[in-house]
Amino acid sequence: MAHTHGTAGPSARRTKVILGWILAPLAFLTALALVILWPYSGPQVISTEQPARRTGTVTAVHPEPCQQRTARQCGTLTVRLDDGSTVTATIPQGPGTPIVATGDDVVLAESEVPGGPPEYALLDHQRGWQLAVLVALFALVIVSFGRWRGVSALAGLAVSFAILLGFVLPAIAVGRPPLLVAVVGAATIMFAVLYLTHGVNVQTSVAVLGTLVSLALTGGLAALATSALHLTGFGSEDTGLLAVYLGTIDPRGLLLAGIVIGTLGVLDDVTVTQAATVAGLAHANPTLSAGALYRSATRIGRAHIASTVNTIVLAYAGASLPLLLLVSIGGQSASTVLTSEFIADEIVRSTVGTIGLVASVPITTWLAALVTARGAPATDK
Repeated sequence: MAHTHGTAGPSARRTKVILGWILAPLAFLTALALVILWPYSGPQVISTEQPARRTGTVTAVHPEPCQQRTARQCGTLTVRLDDGSTVTATIPQGPGTPIVATGDDVVLAESEVPGGPPEYALLDHQRGWQLAVLVALFALVIVSFGRWRGVSALAGLAVSFAILLGFVLPAIAVGRPPLLVAVVGAATIMFAVLYLTHGVNVQTSVAVLGTLVSLALTGGLAALATSALHLTGFGSEDTGLLAVYLGTIDPRGLLLAGIVIGTLGVLDDVTVTQAATVAGLAHANPTLSAGALYRSATRIGRAHIASTVNTIVLAYAGASLPLLLLVSIGGQSASTVLTSEFIADEIVRSTVGTIGLVASVPITTWLAALVTARGAPATDK
């Protein structure tokens, strides 16, 4: 149900016009950049010479003594393939080998042997239906609690993945500037998802504008930080492999792109919350001035940021936990570790993202307070 506060007269109409004049050109530039940067030729596909994969079910396990201390399970398997044939597969020795039992659905690597039958080795578990059940449960929980708003949130999530997989990744793969691609992709996601999820209204428009400004600030600060720290972007083995396979890729730009995309995931939550907070305060007390709205909403924003900052830093730490564990047992001094590139990359990600997040609170709150005090209607569905 829509709730309106303030007047819906000339002041409200004038505010809508001003927001329209600001956001319409930004949306047009985003669409134009999307057309220019679009990877029309498609991403480059690299040949990794991986063996063919076959799927089947384990019918018997034949254990043998392990020769390597790190091996968890050794021997061979009897596997009934999906085509009905039965083969024998070896269990590779190593720390990453999956542990299987009779009845498990597995993936085998098939290697051709000149003049002989193919050889098979255990590669992985099949986990398609388990993932499908988990995703279905996720969707059910979202829709059960959020109802139609939950449905729109799932639609927004689908749009985000479509843009990431259909534009951002392919565009970077064909050699487009990663930072520019990330900014355009993030802006496209923001325009599509925020309006789809929260409706086309003044409150959402304020959140969109606040997110745009904060994203630009985050991207600029990330570029300055990586330049000042002389970061090359080669802080991980994955980037090194990409540089080998895709010689035209810009590793430093890829680092910047990751910061922008990663920040967007938390940024839109903060901006939407602040815009909604201002609208709620104004609805409860329509006599509040822009300054009073800003001060009241900022106090709420500080509490939100205090928890969100911890969340974003812990999220980066959790994603880098194996790396941090290797560092902790490496026997090097703290100064050496913290100033090395692979740790400096993570520090830049978390600090720059957090600064952009903190900046989004006063930016969005000020915009929302200014718009609300001018009499713009806000909706709360």
